[in-house]
Amino acid sequence: MSGTPDFDFGLGSIPMLRDYESRSICAENPDGARGAGGQVENHLGPGWKGRPCITLEEGQTVTLADVEGPGLITHIWFTMGPETQKWDDEQHTTRRYSTVFRDIVLRIYWDGQKDPSVESPIGDFFCNGHAVRCNIVSLPINVNPAGGFNTYWPMPFAKHCKITVENQIGAPLDGFFYQISYALGPVPKDAAYFHASWRREDPTEYLREYTIVDGIKGRGHYVGTYMAWTQLTDGWWGEGEIKFFMDGDKNFPTIIGTGTEDYFGGAWGFGDETFTAPFLGYPYFKRETGQLVKHGLYRWHVMDPVRFTKDLRVVMQALGWSKRGKLLPLRDDIASVAYWYQALPHNPFPPLPEPSKRWPR
Repeated sequence: MSGTPDFDFGLGSIPMLRDYESRSICAENPDGARGAGGQVENHLGPGWKGRPCITLEEGQTVTLADVEGPGLITHIWFTMGPETQKWDDEQHTTRRYSTVFRDIVLRIYWDGQKDPSVESPIGDFFCNGHAVRCNIVSLPINVNPAGGFNTYWPMPFAKHCKITVENQIGAPLDGFFYQISYALGPVPKDAAYFHASWRREDPTEYLREYTIVDGIKGRGHYVGTYMAWTQLTDGWWGEGEIKFFMDGDKNFPTIIGTGTEDYFGGAWGFGDETFTAPFLGYPYFKRETGQLVKHGLYRWHVMDPVRFTKDLRVVMQALGWSKRGKLLPLRDDIASVAYWYQALPHNPFPPLPEPSKRWPR
């Protein structure tokens, strides 16, 4: 393809003609090929909703997209039920599985790299941790009734893109719907690659900061944090500070926050009031008698990316207040997704824990 790599997508570029070709992959056109959509027949004939979704068999990894570049992923939409079931021959009953959002693993590979640049339970990637659904109205990620997972993070690639989902539920999952939209065309040489990595500590260690991400090497910029936080003690939980150690920082960080709710754009403890906004949000809060208190929070560094040239490590303190008014280190159950862009190659992520180690309390 010819032309200058004009890489401005969004409202500002809508009127401009660009040298790109639009494509989209779904179950009705699994290769995204030109003129190849809607060929599966049903009783109405070809082109009438013959194959709108797929079944993810137990233990199966499905390649949803296998695209030769250069190009840019512009939008990804998924939906699936939060539960599934399977007949248990030994117990002679139907067994229900309610952890689908933690048991489906999303992975994205760039330019033939062996290790994924995105690896996360599918729910947490879309700011739906705790294996439950909640609505998100933000700029790069939207989750809409009743379970439409959308991401608009731009994902450029020079040579190749592969997107997979793995079913680790322990049962088949019927009705997995997907739509992956992309543009084929020139990519600037200085375009970085999108990354996202999931972590969890259950519980966190006493007087040790929770690691959101570490081991990032090279040049890039950090663009977002999602946290699924479960309190294991009563009382205020969000006094901890976020820290960004970059480009050789050792004992003390270059960037530090003033409190957990401050980092996520709230103040004075949120007041148990949820909110969802373009760049930050506290969309999930649950407190029931006799149950744990759970929180979901996101923060997008779209307008304020944290740029690094050599390395990056991001941590958050689990910190509250004691009944005597003193700072109290906490041991909570925290899971998170870190989102960033960087040049390839990247360091491999820590191994993803097995499903039972990912299940919420």
